Amino acid sequence: MEELYNQYRALLFMLAYQLTGSAVDAEDAVQDVFFKSFDVHPERLEKPKAYLCKMVTNHCLNLQKSARKKREMYVGPWLPEPIRTPEADTLETTVVRRDLLSYAMLVVLERLTPTERAVFVLREALGFDYPEIAELLGKQEANCRKLMSRARSKMEISEEEPVAAEAVELEWVSRFLTSLEQGNVDHVLSLLTEDVMLVADGGGKVIAFKHPVQTRDHVARVLLDGFHGKGPYNHGKLHFEAAPLNGETGIVIRFGDKTVAAIFLQLRRGKLARMYAVRNPDKLDRV
Repeated sequence: MEELYNQYRALLFMLAYQLTGSAVDAEDAVQDVFFKSFDVHPERLEKPKAYLCKMVTNHCLNLQKSARKKREMYVGPWLPEPIRTPEADTLETTVVRRDLLSYAMLVVLERLTPTERAVFVLREALGFDYPEIAELLGKQEANCRKLMSRARSKMEISEEEPVAAEAVELEWVSRFLTSLEQGNVDHVLSLLTEDVMLVADGGGKVIAFKHPVQTRDHVARVLLDGFHGKGPYNHGKLHFEAAPLNGETGIVIRFGDKTVAAIFLQLRRGKLARMYAVRNPDKLDRV
């Protein structure tokens, strides 16, 4: 079992994380599944990858039922918990880069039912084919294809459109931070799309916007005030740095040694279209 744990732990974590949006819940799911697997007859583990993925998926589907009720009580927008990507080339790094959807995609996964989400993640992130997905979920293959089509529709992704998001390169993030540092309003505005939107998750535990910030002028003003410590959402000098988060380049904001935010950027044709700022301190342990 230790060999199976070492071989599949990273894969199962990625599966559980994308089904729940929570690194804490994903770790618990993986541990629980391996703990229960000690009592499984060896014959049921002849195809260990399929068996373990099925166990984790079922665990997360049950978890999603209670999670949705909690999120109805959540203060302000709810965003997935960010995870820092290991900088060294390890098995975990490889799995993150290969099997993890973009952060922006994780956000829109919240529009789906748990079963639609499971089909989408198994197909688009982990590359399972439809017969395998049907086996894992105990459904007909045709039903899984319909669930996938419905999921794409809810996420506003056409059947022909690729799922991969536009890459956010370190060079773009550095240029963005330099523009904020220089306080160049025109340059900052030139980096934003007309419909740019900023979403912040404080969880009711720190000051954050309860509703998305919209319009290009408003978002630019919030960014410049925040960077230079003039806004109501910080209380001193902040340090901004580009950081590897969720397999992409994000921004981490610190106040002294304390991490106060993790930021993800979604680009559209080279300009910032969506910014997701995770401020809930309970979600910042892994950045």
